[in-house]
This record gives sequence, C-alpha cells and structure tokens, in this order.
Amino acid sequence: MDYPFPLVIFDLDGTLVDSLADISEAVNLTLADLALPQFDPATIRGWIGEGVQSLVASALQAAGSTLPLEQVMPGFMRHYGETLLHHPRLYPGVEEALAGLQSRGVVLALCTNKPSRFVVPLLDHLGIAARFSAVLGGDSLAERKPAAAPLLHLCAQFGHAPAQTLMVGDSAVDAAAANAAGMPLALMRYGYLRGLDPAHSGARWVMDDMRQLLEISRIDGQLQSSSASSLSSDTSASGAVSSA
Repeated sequence: MDYPFPLVIFDLDGTLVDSLADISEAVNLTLADLALPQFDPATIRGWIGEGVQSLVASALQAAGSTLPLEQVMPGFMRHYGETLLHHPRLYPGVEEALAGLQSRGVVLALCTNKPSRFVVPLLDHLGIAARFSAVLGGDSLAERKPAAAPLLHLCAQFGHAPAQTLMVGDSAVDAAAANAAGMPLALMRYGYLRGLDPAHSGARWVMDDMRQLLEISRIDGQLQSSSASSLSSDTSASGAVSSA
C-alpha cells in the first residue's frame, strides 16, 4: 500500500453529500404542519451536524415554539424519509477520491450521525454504497459523534490504531470526535463548519476538494508537489489546501 492510512473514515452529510435541500425541505414541511414559520436553507444549514433531534430543536426554537420535541419528531422523521432522495448530490471530486483510495488498498468506512435506516438508501441512490466496508449511523451504537466511541469501534473492527486511521469530516462534531479518538483529521471547508475555525479545529489537513486526499503522501502532513488548484475547476488556486 502506498497510502499512509490503511483505514479512512468519512462523515456523510456535508462531507460526501450535499443534502441541504432535502433536509431543509423536511424541516419546513414539519414546521408547516405545525403552522409555524419556515426558514431558508442558509439558516437551516447552521443547525445541521449534531443529529436530527438537535436539528429539530433548533428549528422549533427559531420558530418560537415550545412544543415538546418528542411530539414533533415523528412527523419530522416521516418527512425526512420522504425527502431523502429528492435532490442529494455528491460534492465534486468525491467519486474520484473514493475510487482512488480504494485502488490503493485503503479500507473505507462511514461514520455519520444520520439515523441508520436512511444511510444505506442514500448511499445506494448515489451509487457509492459498495465503496464502504462498514457503515455506522447515529443510532448504531450507544454513543455517537462527538464521542470517540464510533471511530474507535471502527478502528477495532479493522484492526488499526487511531493514529493509523484518517477521519474525513466537515464539522465541529467531526473534529471533536477525531480529536477525542487521537485520530488525524482532514477537514473539508465546504461543509457544515457552523463557525468553526479550521485553523483551530485540530485538523492536520484543511481541504476544499475531496480529491486532495489523494495527495497525502506522508503522515507528517506533507503533500505531493502537484498544485491543489489543478485538481478541480471548482477550487481556486489560493488556499485550496493547507496543512495545520
């Protein structure tokens, strides 16, 4: 194997998949059912990343509602399932990055706070389910991110130490989980940072395009000499990749 990490663990929403439109639709349908004000996707974006209960709680608070969360969740989960496959899309470079890592013998796993029953249908819809040797949802274990437990569970499953494993995420929750597990982190700038400063996230690499994962050549954080801007027309030449 010519890649420094034999195991790479990915987050899902905001890292591999842009699902903002579908999540926003589910939130607004739920609010409409309750005759509450609705919100634009840019606002809802700031509530994503800590699981569906946190998302709905944030929506209710913003709408000025005091309804109990347990009363609202069943309706939300129904809409969440109905809208799951309306408009999801892979971020640019994801397919190439997953294929490139697999071709180099890297085991790929997924660790998301999304409820488990929605994860595989989404991966199937996007054509990437077969890339992953293991998938953990937010309800797969007793603990979820930002706890280290799901990441450590995957390390144990495949027999690799956390230091030999790369976590790829986009949020403060991903950063906290990776840091708690003692796992190197590659942070994608385009996801749900929610005010997180990448420079203070503990990330070893901060990237704008998933294909930049293929440039990691040594665990000490050095990158191969090819410029980041050459990887994607969607990525500007300035500041595309940084090593913290």
